[in-house]
Amino acid sequence: MSQGTIVKVSGPLVIAEGMRDANMFDVVRVSEHRLIGEIIEMHGDKASIQVYEETAGLGPGEPVVSTGFPLSVELGPGLIETMFDGIQRPLEVMRNKVGSNITRGIEVTALNREKKWKFEPTVTKGTRVVAGDIIGKVQETVVVEHRIMVPYGIEGTIEEIYAGEFTVEDTVAIVKKDNGEKVNLQMMQKWPVRKGRPYKEKLPPSTPLVTGQRVVDTLFPIAKGGVAAVPGPFGSGKTVVQHQLAKWADADIVVYIGCGERGNEMTDVLMEFPELKDPRTGESLMKRTVLIANTSDMPVAAREASIYTGITIAEYFRDMGYSVALMADSTSRWAEALREMSGRLEEMPGEEGYPAYLGSRLAQFYERAGRVISLGTNGREGALTAIGAVSPPGGDLSEPVTQATLRIVKVFWGLDASLAYRRHFPAINWLLSYSLYVDRLGEWINQNVARDWTALRSDAMKLLQEEAELEEIVRLVGVDALSAGDRLTLEAAKSIREDYLHQNAFHDVDTYTSLHKQYRLLQLIMGFYYKGKKALEAGANIKEIFELPVRERIGRAKYTPEEQVNEAFDNIEKELTEQMNRLVSKEVE
Repeated sequence: MSQGTIVKVSGPLVIAEGMRDANMFDVVRVSEHRLIGEIIEMHGDKASIQVYEETAGLGPGEPVVSTGFPLSVELGPGLIETMFDGIQRPLEVMRNKVGSNITRGIEVTALNREKKWKFEPTVTKGTRVVAGDIIGKVQETVVVEHRIMVPYGIEGTIEEIYAGEFTVEDTVAIVKKDNGEKVNLQMMQKWPVRKGRPYKEKLPPSTPLVTGQRVVDTLFPIAKGGVAAVPGPFGSGKTVVQHQLAKWADADIVVYIGCGERGNEMTDVLMEFPELKDPRTGESLMKRTVLIANTSDMPVAAREASIYTGITIAEYFRDMGYSVALMADSTSRWAEALREMSGRLEEMPGEEGYPAYLGSRLAQFYERAGRVISLGTNGREGALTAIGAVSPPGGDLSEPVTQATLRIVKVFWGLDASLAYRRHFPAINWLLSYSLYVDRLGEWINQNVARDWTALRSDAMKLLQEEAELEEIVRLVGVDALSAGDRLTLEAAKSIREDYLHQNAFHDVDTYTSLHKQYRLLQLIMGFYYKGKKALEAGANIKEIFELPVRERIGRAKYTPEEQVNEAFDNIEKELTEQMNRLVSKEVE
């Protein structure tokens, strides 16, 4: 243990001397209050420490003690359904201890040491195990089976394994290593947050993360194990988009990080998630969710840690073989914490005052996502999908955090304030956004949903782009100057926008759309366009095409419950064909 004394206090930055024996990223206890901090810079025997709690009242001469360990998270049963702060302290436990206004210097364990969990062994005495092997399971919640794994660096033979109820600190197995040393295994293990958890092999992303959001799944899909950014100005609906993805994404576990966000938004999550019925299991969504809340009024340095705490917990569940969706809201607040600490360290500032290493830190975070084969004798396939919200000041997408993020991520859902003001949600701008997974995931969807999916999507995107070009002409000379074909293009694009891309997050049916329903709905809208084109060629009147009674049914089709889709959509298609044929035959006569 290295002990020093404070020589300077600058907000969350404390400089201590006499720390020659300490290491970078060691956790330290600062002053008599025992505030939690982490060493982020060393100069001789002087250590620069970022303190994760309020430093008001600290002064030179107070003691600083290094624990000798890096900032780590506790991994084991009890993570699901819990809400932690940025350094993995359970908020409810702290509230019970000191009340609603959390005071500094509180020492609480991340996982409950008293609660007993029913441990069921999955291996027997004499089995040879390596790091990553599952030795037993615990039913953590109704929907999550917590798989207890052999910690990294341990290999040998199971000498003893027990069944029954244990706390996370009790010994559940004894492993005899090849050198004869015996190691006691607990249900809990620790892992340093700044170091990615190892795996056997990284796989290419080839299956979509189905979100039930039409604009995402159809136009800009994300793969399981992929990375996406959701940048947008204030009020454009970033948080609602992330809530929708957390609720409906095809993931086994959700890790939601509220990093520097408003407290009332985290309150919304806390109030909503327990009441939300999980479509996969019928249980509460909280039964498979871990929440990390580091609101804007909490100490700024803890924001920097919250992102790493969240992704380490997500990697742990990925290693069990689960598909994990991680939502970080928002990485801009995290970057602001980096900028503040960098300024206090008097480092050379980069663009807009952000540190020069902003891009590499963002890359380190996003690169921890992926679809992998975990360690172990029979490695499991798990996926960690990372979706980060970015809050550019004034909606300026050319600012450093957005630009550094775009160089890393493969999916960009650009939110547009003008769409939000027109009450078009999700306010993802189809002309700004992109997904680099489209081709690879298109093959999967063509095989598993419909053979003509990619062709249909391409035609829809083409119509939306043509609409943007035609709107320029309409502004100059008016819609009447357009040809009948161009007016049909505008009408079909309007239908795609209003009847397909616009989705009501608060409507029981419209909030989620399966891939099959998405395909049938797009097929209906594009069917109107294809048949309308043929009718025009046969001499039909454009006004009569627009006034077809079936158009109202197409507009309301998205509110059709999933179990009625085939029958209802078949009827609408039949009606559309009949009404178009009637128009054409009238013209021929």
